[in-house]
Amino acid sequence: MMSSSKPLVAVTMGDPAGVGSEVAAKAYPSVTEFARIVVVGDADAMRAAAAACDAAFDVRVVESTDEVEDDPTTFAVLDCDNVDELVPGELRAAYGEASLEYVERAIDLAVAGEVDAIATAPINKQATRMAGSEHAGHTGLLAERTGVENYSMMLIEDDLRVTHVSTHVPLREACDLVTTGNVLDTIRVTDGALRELGLESPRVAVAGLNPHAGDGGLLGDEDAEEIAPAVEHSREEGVDADGPLSPDTAYVRAARGEFDCVVSMYHDQGHIPLKMLGFDEAGGVSGVNMTIGLPIIRTSVDHGTAFDIAGEGIASETSMVDAIRVAADVAESRGKTKS
Repeated sequence: MMSSSKPLVAVTMGDPAGVGSEVAAKAYPSVTEFARIVVVGDADAMRAAAAACDAAFDVRVVESTDEVEDDPTTFAVLDCDNVDELVPGELRAAYGEASLEYVERAIDLAVAGEVDAIATAPINKQATRMAGSEHAGHTGLLAERTGVENYSMMLIEDDLRVTHVSTHVPLREACDLVTTGNVLDTIRVTDGALRELGLESPRVAVAGLNPHAGDGGLLGDEDAEEIAPAVEHSREEGVDADGPLSPDTAYVRAARGEFDCVVSMYHDQGHIPLKMLGFDEAGGVSGVNMTIGLPIIRTSVDHGTAFDIAGEGIASETSMVDAIRVAADVAESRGKTKS
């Protein structure tokens, strides 16, 4: 085996019927400039994706991560061999079960120190629910399997970063989750993650929940009663946090460089500004989803399974390249790489 100091990143294939295998194939071999890659998935599905994308590499099944070489001409796959019939774009419980197996195996590899980081391709939440999963996506599964309670989702698009107090819950429930404790926990993990990304003195904006951050109580009490105390506590702990800020201007200020990250109160508040920046005119998506607060490194593409174009080899690999790059960068920042 060729030894290498490049971080070893496990890429989960995602839902077999989606574009995960294709974006992984198209991202390779360019990502080998900064990382070694092993896909956790189904080898036959990866071969089909490689053919659809006219990939110039050979899919090579490996039994362990020790067999992964720093070789852009071969594509290492830890073969779960769990796709009996591949029908792109079709919703199936079997595909949901397969995608969960990829994630669980990758988490176990990362916890055991056999890989330095994980970059995940998209799963389909309907398929995983059909397969019996209680989790709304990757994040809850990652937290449960690593025994973590204080975690958050960070989205990265160029210089704009956002984290979330809550993500995949109904909006009514999201409002109830805006408590001083939850907001403070999110500010803390946000500050820690920004430091791991290389920012020595991160500046954190904290968005309000209500229009104009409550407008002095005229538009709601949560901003003054729950968010403001969390910001004050975090500042006492040494975090450079500011808020609650009016949500309609906080993201603009962050995108212009005034802040390094915006703590968002719920899913769409943070996702919409990021995706406004991340979609290009051709339909491609950039940006990275990173789960912060975990003992392992996990990044992800910032798009879904795209069943409507699966199997055509036309999905953009931009977000997957970005996800692997961030995973590798954080692994190097932590100073631990598997040689």
